[in-house]
Amino acid sequence: MIITKQYRCIHSASCQCSKGHLSEDAIFLVFHNLKWNPKLIATLSCVCKWFDDLAKRVLWKEFCGTRAPKMLRDLQSTGSHVVDGNWRALGKLLTYCSGCTKGGLFKDILIPGHFVYQTRFSRTSGKSFLLPQCRTDVLYVSDPCEHLDQGEEGDLGFFRGVFKSFATSKVRKMLISKGAKLHSTEVCPYCKAKLWSMQQAKMIPQSASCRLGSYEDCIEYYVCLNGHMIGICTLLPLSDSEEAPELEK
Repeated sequence: MIITKQYRCIHSASCQCSKGHLSEDAIFLVFHNLKWNPKLIATLSCVCKWFDDLAKRVLWKEFCGTRAPKMLRDLQSTGSHVVDGNWRALGKLLTYCSGCTKGGLFKDILIPGHFVYQTRFSRTSGKSFLLPQCRTDVLYVSDPCEHLDQGEEGDLGFFRGVFKSFATSKVRKMLISKGAKLHSTEVCPYCKAKLWSMQQAKMIPQSASCRLGSYEDCIEYYVCLNGHMIGICTLLPLSDSEEAPELEK
């Protein structure tokens, strides 16, 4: 009789799976059938350290490859088997709008973070967020997640993005050469790394507000040490010419 190998939990003796659990191959097949559901991967990660490690190494990578295959191939085209900030951070960035908390990165605005079912990330759009001398860098940026009618703040948009090979990017070199300071308290909502303010470093080009459809002086974004970008803008109202035309009677 062939005895199936049991994998001991490395979390603690009191963990519910301390008697052993299925192999990685079995769990892989289960989540393949579940189409790499991100909510279920996140739930599994909370069970114990062993499952969390498996999700970081395998499950989130497969999810990212399914959700954004072209983007992922580009991010890995340098031959890297990982991405900056780990697979879980990238998976969260693809599916989660971070919102903001009072007293946090974006003044006193309070908008809870939430799951986003579909978001388009564009390398072409990313060029608009880079100064001309940095446009050989590769940056993928999402369409803004709209939060409308926010009182005095108007219509707000949250956007997020990720750099390819941020450690060797011109943006990082420029931030360092400018002596840009990292935020004293807040960290990246996706990987917990320290953040640079692109507004404080005066590295936000005019083209960014044009791309977002926002007021030029109402856009701000941060980049973390792992190359994740998070930002907010105040969206311009639709003009009469941009509204859908009425049907002729």
